[in-house]
Amino acid sequence: MSQLNCIVEDIVFKNEENGYVVAHVKEKDIRHTIVGCIPYIIEGQSLKLQGEWVKHPQFGRQLKVIACEEVVPDSKIGIEKYLSSGVIAGIGPVTAKKIVDKFGEKTLEILDNDIDRLSEIEGIGDKKIKIIYESYSTQREIRNIMVFLQTYGITPNQCVKIYKKYGSESIKVVKENPYMLTEDIAGIGFKSADKIARSLGIEADSPFRIQSGINYIVNEFCAMGNTYMPIEKLIKQAMDMLSAEKANIEKNIYECTLEQKIKIEIIDNENCVFTMPYYYCELGVTKKIITLATNKYDDIKIDIDSKIEEFENLNSIDFALTQKEAIRGAFENGVEVITGGPGTGKTTIINCITHIFEKESLRVFMAAPTGRAAKRMSEASGREAKTIHRLLELGVGNDEQMTFFKKEECPLECDVIIVDEASMIDIVLMNNLLKAIGMGTRLIIVGDVDQLPSVGPGNVLKDVIESGVIKVVRLKDIFRQAKESMIIVNAHKINSGEMPILNKKDKDFYFISRDGNENILNTVIELIHKRLPKFNTKWHSKHHIQVLSPMRKGLLGVSNLNNSIQQVLNPNEEGKKEIKSRDIIFRTGDKVMQIKNNYTLKWTRVAGIGEKEGEGVFNGDVGFIEDIDDKNNPVVIFDNERKVVYEDMYLEELDLAYAITIHKSQGSEFPVVVMPVFMGPPLLMNRNLLYTGITRAKKLVVLVGNQKAIQFMINNNKSFDRYSGLKWRIIDIIQ
Repeated sequence: MSQLNCIVEDIVFKNEENGYVVAHVKEKDIRHTIVGCIPYIIEGQSLKLQGEWVKHPQFGRQLKVIACEEVVPDSKIGIEKYLSSGVIAGIGPVTAKKIVDKFGEKTLEILDNDIDRLSEIEGIGDKKIKIIYESYSTQREIRNIMVFLQTYGITPNQCVKIYKKYGSESIKVVKENPYMLTEDIAGIGFKSADKIARSLGIEADSPFRIQSGINYIVNEFCAMGNTYMPIEKLIKQAMDMLSAEKANIEKNIYECTLEQKIKIEIIDNENCVFTMPYYYCELGVTKKIITLATNKYDDIKIDIDSKIEEFENLNSIDFALTQKEAIRGAFENGVEVITGGPGTGKTTIINCITHIFEKESLRVFMAAPTGRAAKRMSEASGREAKTIHRLLELGVGNDEQMTFFKKEECPLECDVIIVDEASMIDIVLMNNLLKAIGMGTRLIIVGDVDQLPSVGPGNVLKDVIESGVIKVVRLKDIFRQAKESMIIVNAHKINSGEMPILNKKDKDFYFISRDGNENILNTVIELIHKRLPKFNTKWHSKHHIQVLSPMRKGLLGVSNLNNSIQQVLNPNEEGKKEIKSRDIIFRTGDKVMQIKNNYTLKWTRVAGIGEKEGEGVFNGDVGFIEDIDDKNNPVVIFDNERKVVYEDMYLEELDLAYAITIHKSQGSEFPVVVMPVFMGPPLLMNRNLLYTGITRAKKLVVLVGNQKAIQFMINNNKSFDRYSGLKWRIIDIIQ
């Protein structure tokens, strides 16, 4: 960590919303560039800065500011320069000179304690004193809050959020109950608040601490994909983490329920603790899906079998019996689930269903959870498919919060909604989708229940199927042309617990045996850099070949894979722009991924059809860094269509994507998948994961590693069991 004692010369750029600045400063006679979050910066200020020196390819050496403290001048010259800078409204250079001439080195003391004495100076009346007082008080307030909070390890960016939330009460709120920060300020968790509380002398058995800890434990448990936590697990973890007695934990769980911070319900004969959002989401999904499934629909007076036959003749295909059942079910039921693995004809069924409905002048909407999945759906059907977020018209409401404009009061105006890749839909998104479906609209849910569940909480597709209430058609027959692909054949073998057929000549599924993780790593890099592009000159290393790994950490985890692949595919070169964020170096030309949903990030369209601009970049979106602009912000093009400028505050949401986890690959399809296979944690290295990984490939799969690891994953049919109450709720109501 470097330190800089300096004076602000000029401000090149300032974002008033988040306090991010680019400025020039002087330390003695040396001029430096600084970047970072300094919300109260103004020209002429004396600052003590802490940060890291980074090198910008265009603008050279810069200090990336991590902590900042204003140094109030103590000499007459320094005070006059400070006041002349414009830091205080109502005081310019002439007035500043008059004030300093009058009060000398006691000027700031006068401003702090006896500001009415400014009336002693000619030209300063009551009105001007009021303006000066309000401006000076605000500056002092912000400065004091920033200094106070930064001493507890809170970043400048978080300080800005705290000040915007609590204003002049910020210090008071933090001193009384720092655990409030965990509820109100994004990015501040229980551990940070607990550290502040200990520094302030708050007791370890304080109800504030115990209740905040309980909420933290439940939220962390739900972040792993659950919608609730069994109460016995919660009590045990809380006793361990908070070093508190069982009776105290139980008492505070009860207090949390009274304040409606959590909800306790019996699920499968067990007391379970829900956070309120997931509790209401499960209730909403349960109520709406049963209502839609049991509602009476207008009879579509057509001979469905003759329509199916007509479609078969038109497309020279023969549907299997289960495929015909799925098509009929779409017309006979309000809600239907169609599930099956690759090559079982889900896409062809969707096309047939859509064709028949549209022939009857009924309006069909098509959607998928991610941009990539929606794009694939669109390409396969020749019709427009939207992301669920776009279908529901995500935007900013009157309260400046993100909201869906399609909801109960303003439902989707269509007769049929077909949703693909439904295994990726979490309980929150499903609840919002169902809210927007009006009575009389049919819902067809399509997905592969054997794939990994959603990244977000819940197990929606599996729960709906296992409830036994909704019409479900399971597709098992593989299309004749699909049988030619060893990717599809092997996917079904793996799903059935069988070893895949490896290295069949002139096919699309290969295994390269390598012992030792270092040998596996070197082979993966050689494949994507040289061997595969040489094998097929149409395959570009960055655009067509995707490395998938089961995990993030370790030699074969995506973090190390990305660094290693970047050095080969996009190395540091003179003139190539780059920026460092966290432990990642981003360069122009890098393949990157958005790793969390951001509903407010703005984009502009550079190609394709649709709105010229909008908001929202979502978890799993992949793009390429086109440039790093003058403000050190990476400019990313997603799916060759949407341009996003990443300001410093959003960089933590971006990651390299030469290698991605199999979880992050859901809903995507890549021409070539290269996958290292190795021994790892049993909860990760399972059949479900292997199956999902290889089904992401369209043209070729190459597994590199140990055959023993492949067998282990196939035999290991155990995965992390999610705690989800949706199935039990549906069954309970029907019974």
